[in-house]
Amino acid sequence: MRTFEARVEGVFVADDPSTFVTRGVPQIQVELGGIPGDRHYGLLRPADSRQHFYPSGTLIANRRQISIVSIEECARIAQHMGLPEIRPEWLGANLAVSGFPNLTLLPQGARLLFPDGAGLISEGENLPCIGPGNVIAGIHGDPGLAPAFVRAAQKLRGIVCSVEREGQITANGSVQIVIP
Repeated sequence: MRTFEARVEGVFVADDPSTFVTRGVPQIQVELGGIPGDRHYGLLRPADSRQHFYPSGTLIANRRQISIVSIEECARIAQHMGLPEIRPEWLGANLAVSGFPNLTLLPQGARLLFPDGAGLISEGENLPCIGPGNVIAGIHGDPGLAPAFVRAAQKLRGIVCSVEREGQITANGSVQIVIP
């Protein structure tokens, strides 16, 4: 087992039902269903194109409760796209961390443990999709940036997690990353 320390640079919530874009908050309380009020909250969610082996809409376990990106990977995506920055909010991230520059490669089953006792379990890579690309294209007024994001974010888009232990996660706090 290997353990790493990283820093929580920001915490965010997607509480506007009209968009997946998140907004920064000082801290979040996580429950077994995720972040109360967040668009991804819930123990169950309907199957979609990612679970092609179930009929669309079938209720399945929600393994996409929390989205996490690394500041370093966001900077690499921006560099690949020739942009000054890619903000975690544009990607619908709930957490942005620094000090662990290859977050997207974190294996399924890795734990993220926070000082208050909250624990998240990595469910794997959050594959790039056109949604954040459309947000970035809209911000910059360039429709070509949408597909460019999907290419630029390969293996850099971050991870999705589910809540293993309830607790609080605070911006500018620390996180211990445990790889089995």
